[in-house]
Order: sequence, then structure tokens, then C-alpha cells
Amino acid sequence: MGSSHHLADALSGPKRLAATVRRGLGGRWAQRKGDSFTKAYAVNLSHRLPLLYLVVVFNCVLMSLRFQSLTPVWIFLFGPLVIGSFAIWRAYYWLPDRVAGRSMATLRSDLRGMSWLGAASGLVFGLWAMLLSAYGDESSQSFIHYIVAVTLFSGVLGLGHAPLTALRIAFALTIPTSLQTLFSGHSNALEVVLVQTVVTALLLLITNGHHRDFVKLELSRQRLVRRERQAALLAKDNMLQATVDPLTGALNRRAILARLEAELAAKHTGTAAAWLALIDLDGFKHINDTYGHAAGDTVLATIASRFASVEHVKSYGRLGGDEFAVILDAALDEAAVRKLANDLSDALRAPVIHANVVLRLSGSIGVHRVAGRSASDCLERADAALYKAKEQSDGTVVVFSPDDETELLQRATITRQFNNSNLEQRIKLVYQPIVDLTDNSITGFEAFARWSPDGQSWLTPGQFMSLAVATGRTGEMTRMVLARAMSECRTWEQGRTLSINLAPRDVMRAGTPDVLSQLMDEAGAPPQSIILEVTERALLDDPKRAEAQLKAFRARGFRIALDDFGAGWSSLSQVHSLPLDIIKIDQALSRALASDPGARALVSSIVSLTWQLGIDCTIEGVEDEAQAETARSLGIRLMQGYHFGHPAPAEQAMARLASAA
Repeated sequence: MGSSHHLADALSGPKRLAATVRRGLGGRWAQRKGDSFTKAYAVNLSHRLPLLYLVVVFNCVLMSLRFQSLTPVWIFLFGPLVIGSFAIWRAYYWLPDRVAGRSMATLRSDLRGMSWLGAASGLVFGLWAMLLSAYGDESSQSFIHYIVAVTLFSGVLGLGHAPLTALRIAFALTIPTSLQTLFSGHSNALEVVLVQTVVTALLLLITNGHHRDFVKLELSRQRLVRRERQAALLAKDNMLQATVDPLTGALNRRAILARLEAELAAKHTGTAAAWLALIDLDGFKHINDTYGHAAGDTVLATIASRFASVEHVKSYGRLGGDEFAVILDAALDEAAVRKLANDLSDALRAPVIHANVVLRLSGSIGVHRVAGRSASDCLERADAALYKAKEQSDGTVVVFSPDDETELLQRATITRQFNNSNLEQRIKLVYQPIVDLTDNSITGFEAFARWSPDGQSWLTPGQFMSLAVATGRTGEMTRMVLARAMSECRTWEQGRTLSINLAPRDVMRAGTPDVLSQLMDEAGAPPQSIILEVTERALLDDPKRAEAQLKAFRARGFRIALDDFGAGWSSLSQVHSLPLDIIKIDQALSRALASDPGARALVSSIVSLTWQLGIDCTIEGVEDEAQAETARSLGIRLMQGYHFGHPAPAEQAMARLASAA
């Protein structure tokens, strides 16, 4: 009896649904929408059809009992045995649990066939009722008509979301039974048929309204589900963007710092503190500059993937550039974490293949047991350990120690003092002579800055220049030192030179040549009397830009001296391309001259190079006569060091020049 119809029945016909879906959506997504509606439609019917079939079974039994003594056996048994069995089977078939497990193809087939199957079963039920009615009196016929009407009304109401099926069942039951009633001679035939017809029509109209409401509701629900799914996907995508570094697949800076904050929170609850390792890739810039950024990207992604395979790594992320943060298991003691960090360092040394090129690099690692008030405290300490590791050599591991904590606090204090100090009041200049041994004459002076945090103790540039870099005051200090030096030590008036040291950042900073040239013009100093000293280290990060900057200084008349040559980064093959006037040999070689044949051989090579390039050569840090004589024997005439004079204030330097004249 009353069954469902295809999904098309839900939208008044399969063609209408298909057209609607194609117009609004199209393609595979449209099919998914249709499948979703079909599933919802079938599930809804599964909660109604079993009850409707049970009504049919119950009514068959009532009618059979009423006519068992009036009709042949096969007639009164036909209803409960045949129609009832069929109804029980269909009720079982449409149980919700069974419908939920069916494939979409089966559901579509069921919905297509049930409309006509329901109409056919309704017709069979009606014909059986008519056959029974022929054996009864007027009272029995009224009973039959009543049961048929109840069954029909139940079917129409039960199929409230399937109006096409309800309509077919109504026609299958109403037409034959009404005709029989009209021609049976029943006293109330016309009234009974009229009531049944009107009520059936009204119920069909109500059913059609329920159907439309169901369709609207279901389509709205599906739209809501799709929007929720899209919102979930968008939220997931946003979460990935907010937490994952797209290049390496590791956590990004925000996410790894959040993990670090979580470790701090866990520590406050009394659990053991995890370890934070900061890793900086040594040689990464060289790979980027030599092989391109694609190679650098490959290196970063490969390195990140290696962290994932290391035991005891809880999480890892990219802080930016070529720096990574790794959180290590809290259960490790210092010896174990040091070994693990060394294993990480070894893993970083493994070659990386990019475009058939073997790329090699290492990683310096600073490690700190998570402690402090915030993630920034932890990062600061791990970074201090990393800085110390990079100073030692590539691939070194340093674990932050109590001594490092003391040093860090002292450095933080002195950094604040430097940042807040008035450089005009806290910096003084001293001058050391540069001597020509051919006649023991002074050719010029080099200016050295001294900074005092308290006005009593004075620190050398080696002790405070890193503070100027950290606070961003190198440019300010260079301008002040040059202006003061040219004001108080006017060596050019005695035909001598004045040497000023430039910080690496000043060498590379755009506009520095113009600023220094203006200061020189304001002091009235001839350009050739001012020597700008730059270290080899200042030229390493960006050699091409450094060369262009040095040429800009030369174009404004300054002379250029390469300071601390031979301190460990020397490249004799590259010196010839730089616009230099002087090479100053590092004092470490000077101290070794008298006792180390290797040092003498290296200095001899440097002297030969300067002769070939046609530039001067000065040796620094000469402290005794033996060093001076050895340097003279190697062909060096310009020397500087305590053996010839300690750095002194400008008054003493100028007085010495006056006495020499």
C-alpha cells in the first residue's frame, strides 16, 4: 500500500528536480545535492511507512473477522494472508535502520518504484474490500466503506511528504469503491461517496502543503549543512595559515611560541620544564646567494622534515629566515639534551639535494631549560646560548648555564645604560700614533672611542660596540666620533693623517658616504688626510654592496684601510678587487711574529700582496722591539702599537706632533 516515490516526487517530478539542480549548481556538486535530498527523503519516509503498513494489516484482520462467516474461506483469508503478509514485508523493508544502510542507487530505485507499487497494492486492497462487500448486508457494507475510508485517510496522511504517491493511492481506492457504493443501492451511498471524496481531496491538498514545507525545510537544512561545512573548512584553513609555516610545514612563529607558553604554564603546575633549542643554519645565505632562493626553500623544508624524525622532539617551528625553535622532552637531563642537540647538529650536516646539486650546511644550536616569566625570557636565554655557539664555530652546541645567566643580566643592565646614555657626555676619544720606521716619524693617528657607563670606568670598542649595534646607535656614534675627532685632533694641519674606524653597519648603510663627506667639509679637512678603517667582517655578508660603498667613500676623497687583516676571514684572492689604500695586519699576527714561522710566512705574503697592488701596509699591536725588528725585516715600515705609544687624549697627541716638528 501507500509507498514513497522517487526524489522527483518530493519536488513534483524527477525532471523538475534535475532541471533545478542543473540550473542552480551543475556537475558533481549537483549530484551530491540530489543524493543528499534523496537520502533525507527516504529516511523521513522510513519513519512513516512501517506504521502505515501496520494499519493496513490491522484493518485486513478486522475485515476478515467480520466476514469470516459470510464469504468463502479463500476470500476472507486473502486479506490477512496475502495483503497482510505483503504489508508486513514492506513494513520490515522500510524500517529506519535498514533504510539507513542502503546504497544511494538502491534508495533511488525504491523511491522510483514505490509510487506505482503503492497504487497497485491499494487497488488490490480496494478490490478485496469490494468482493467482501458483495456478501454483506447494508450494515456490513457500511463497515467495509468505513474501513476503506480510514485506510485511505491514513495512507494519505502517512504519505504527507509524498503527494504523488498519495494521489495515486487515492485514485486506486476511491474510484472503484465509490462506483460500487453508488450502484449497490445503499441508502446513504451518495452522501458517503461525497464525504469520502471531499475529505480525500482536502487531505491531498494538506499533503501537498506538507510536501512543499518539507522540501523547503530540507533544502534549507542542506544549505545550512553546506555552509557549516564550508565554515569548518575555512576555519581549518585559517587555523593552518595561523599556525603552520607554508614553506616548511613546521609550526610558524606564533604557533611555536604558543607551545612555549604552554610549556611555561605546565612548569608552573609543578611538572618538569622542557628544553628550548634555537637553531640557526650556518652557510644558508651562501646557498641562497649561490644557488638561488629555490635552493634555499628546499633546504628549509628538508631541515624541518628532519626535526620530525628525531626522538624526544615535542614540537618544532620556524621563527623566521633560517632560524628554527625546537621544544625538547622535559624528561631529558643536561647531558642527554646536549647529546640530543649534537645529534640534531649531525643531522643538519647531512647533504641536501636540489636540482642535482649537493648542498651542505650546518647548524649552530643554543639550548635553554624553559624557565622565566614569559616566552620572551626563554627566547632571550636560548638566543644568548645560540650567539655564543655561533662565535665558537659552525655547528657548535651551547647549553645556557648559570654563568651565562649572570652575564646576560649584566649585559642587559649595561645595554640599558648604553641605550639611555648621552653619547656626547659618555664617550671620549684617545689617539694612538702610527709610526714610519724608516725615519721614526709619526705619519698619523688612529682615533679610538671609549665609553663609560658611570663616568669612571671606560670600556673599549670591543666591549661596547655590540651594545651600539644592539641599540641601533652605531650611525649616531660614528658621526659624533668623526666630528669630534676632526675638531680636537686636526692632524692634517701638521701634514698627518687621521684614521677613524667604521662599524660594519656604517659601511653598508646607504647615505653614510654623503654624511661623512659633509662632516669632513665642515671641519675643513682635506679628504686624503682622513682614513676610514673597515674590518674584513664588514665585507663578508654582501661583498658586492660593500665594494660599491667603498668606491663611494673613495669617490668623496676618503682613503680606505682594511683593518684586522689576517684575523681569520682573510681572502687574498678577493682583496685585489676592493678599492683599498692600506692593509692593516692584525695584532694577533704581530704578537706571533718573533716566535712563529707560520705567522712570518703569512705576513710576508701579505706584504708581497700590498707591493703588487701598490698600496701601503701597516702592522698593528707591536709591543716590543723584537716584533718591530721582525716586521721591519719582512719589509713593513708603518707600525702601530704600545711599543710606539699608548692611546692618549687629543692634547697629548697634538703636543707630540708639535714636539716632533
